[in-house]
Amino acid sequence: MEAIWLYQFRLIVIGDSTVGKSCLIRRFTEGRFAQVSDPTVGVDFFSRLVEIEPGKRIKLQIWDTAGQERFRSITRAYYRNSVGGLLLFDITNRRSFQNVHDWLEEARSHVQPHSIVFLLVGHKCDLEAQRQVTRQEAEKLAGAYGMRYVETSARDAINVEHAFTELTRDIFALVRSGDITIQEGWEGVKSGFVPNVVHSSEEVTKSDRRCLC
Repeated sequence: MEAIWLYQFRLIVIGDSTVGKSCLIRRFTEGRFAQVSDPTVGVDFFSRLVEIEPGKRIKLQIWDTAGQERFRSITRAYYRNSVGGLLLFDITNRRSFQNVHDWLEEARSHVQPHSIVFLLVGHKCDLEAQRQVTRQEAEKLAGAYGMRYVETSARDAINVEHAFTELTRDIFALVRSGDITIQEGWEGVKSGFVPNVVHSSEEVTKSDRRCLC
């Protein structure tokens, strides 16, 4: 019998207000796009299973954070228990791109003693005619911070699955290599839920056996 999920990863989605964080998450978790979305107050929670390899599923617990300054003291408390994050800016809003550095520094200062694997996301790529940030400069910034860069559109469902899946694969690779480990008192990564019966040793890789307990 296959594992229901091997690990649970907690992800946080951050960025300026109105860049489309909630819309992106709802497209990924619910498969729908809301033309009108109320601003997030504090933090909202979503979850979904992702199959990164045949038979290997990861449960994602996704925290949608408010971008407004008055809620920042609330959202800062959630950095420490996140193993990964999507850092969003709006390609039609240059200021949201310029604020990427501040968001990243804030996350890094509050995640200690852990670290977060980030993916830089240029959202609303369906609005190409209104673009204020080029792909080249966004890729350059991502490279400077050691992150991948993906452009997405929640409205047109462009690269939404790809963004979350690639981030999940990156984290899974670090867990499998031992660079990220499950730690007592840290919610970023948890062992998965599996049935008591496993068919054969050929169905369970060496890297997976650690969570079958």
